[in-house]
Amino acid sequence: MSVPYDPEEPEKPREPHAESPFPSRRVHISARRRGADITALGHLALHLPHGLASLAVVFLVSYVVGIVSGLPWWIPFGCWALSGAFAFSRPCERLLARWLFRLRYPAPDEERTLRPVWREVAGRACVDANAYQLWIENSDEINALAAAGHIVSVTSHSLKTLTPAQLGGVLAHELGHHTRGHAWASLLSLWYALPARLAWRLVLRLASRVERLSAGAATIAIVVAVAVVLALATATYGLIFLPLATPYLVAAVSRRAELRADEHAAGLGFAAHLMEVLRSEHDRLESRQTAPDGVMMRLLDSHPDIHTRMHHLRTYVERRR
Repeated sequence: MSVPYDPEEPEKPREPHAESPFPSRRVHISARRRGADITALGHLALHLPHGLASLAVVFLVSYVVGIVSGLPWWIPFGCWALSGAFAFSRPCERLLARWLFRLRYPAPDEERTLRPVWREVAGRACVDANAYQLWIENSDEINALAAAGHIVSVTSHSLKTLTPAQLGGVLAHELGHHTRGHAWASLLSLWYALPARLAWRLVLRLASRVERLSAGAATIAIVVAVAVVLALATATYGLIFLPLATPYLVAAVSRRAELRADEHAAGLGFAAHLMEVLRSEHDRLESRQTAPDGVMMRLLDSHPDIHTRMHHLRTYVERRR
């Protein structure tokens, strides 16, 4: 049985690039490794209503806890407000990787394949390769993941089937999600929207257990609900209906983020190799002969279709010539 690789464990000294398929060269590490592009900021802005709702929920719970226990309300409220930073700590990220994303450490043979390619990608981007944790997802699909602040994973199938250059293109795409702020913005949005989502599920569960109302009571409840919605819509100039469109807007921003991550990979010299992976994935999907998704499902898709991604990659390469 192979022993799991621990990303926190220091690597043993070895000959530089002994197993790397890329030529040895000097690497400059930049002090500034990540930022936030317009898609990351857009993702945060679209989830702002969820964050404000969570703020109200946590404030109410903290106030009730303060009344019952005598504890100042601002202590639990402040702990929640500062908890977003804890989500990016290495122990919390390892828990997220194992239990939320179902990832595992690379086995030694997987590490020997993955690490040199990752070092080349990070070197081209002028970032510290050791600042990120490499993980493996047991899957028969060609896929990869960038999450939290330091998680980068690929599927076991990707390691087996992709060439080092193709694997480099996939990893460069995921690094683009990190350096452009997509990964941390997604986790931050998810983290601070969690109290509101839990409260909404609790309300729905309680409502499902309420006994059926009489016809008169149901009519009164509907009239009151319609009157409240119309009043709020008038007072907010229709902004209360924005959450209905939020899933579609978030999906559109996510599709744009994927294209920007593709541009990042192309900027590092992996455009041709990434297009090879996309063509292979296109052929695999064509062989399945599945029915095309409807318009609404496509609008909710967080990834652009393969033809769109290849078109943008070709356009980007032609612009750089």
